[in-house]
Amino acid sequence: MRLSPVQAARKVALWVLVLAMVAAMGVIGTPVAGAAMHEWVEWIGRFLIAVCIVGRCWCTLYIGGRKIAELVQIGPYSMMRNPLYTMSFIGAAGVGAQTGSLVMAAVFLAIAWIVFRVVVAREEKFLINRFGAPYEDYLRTVPRFLPNIRLWSSPEWLEVRPDRVVLTFIDGLWFLAAIPLAEGLEWLQTSGYVPVLLRLP
Repeated sequence: MRLSPVQAARKVALWVLVLAMVAAMGVIGTPVAGAAMHEWVEWIGRFLIAVCIVGRCWCTLYIGGRKIAELVQIGPYSMMRNPLYTMSFIGAAGVGAQTGSLVMAAVFLAIAWIVFRVVVAREEKFLINRFGAPYEDYLRTVPRFLPNIRLWSSPEWLEVRPDRVVLTFIDGLWFLAAIPLAEGLEWLQTSGYVPVLLRLP
């Protein structure tokens, strides 16, 4: 079994999620009376997007180029099995928050969790076949998405693949695209070009 079909499924799931988010952002607004809260939610979302991008690069320092070759159980991977996905969840919430709605931030987070949970289940089957008992022990002792900081472990030295980190950073910039996209859609809504079909706090 190869991991490439799983990676392809992950990319398809990601694009489906992105398109769903764009469609939702185009027809959803926040209550007119909640302008100040709208701005606060947007800025919190931008902070979450920044955490996502930096966090994904941090994870890649430990696993970049190693996912198939070895079972990585250090750094963020000592606390949780899928920190890259956890960071993506944070980014998805940040993208949803660009609508100015806390409800949409939670909805985007939930959708991302549902989509990637399916992908992770397929990855886990591959990794069990690849690494056997050591990975099964890892499954039993380390949480899937939520970190257990008491498990933290990191070596004194770390071999890093800079090209993988740069690629992860570039991939993460797609999350930033939500900011001008949301602002553009908001302008279209306030200008009357796009109707607001639903207002959420």
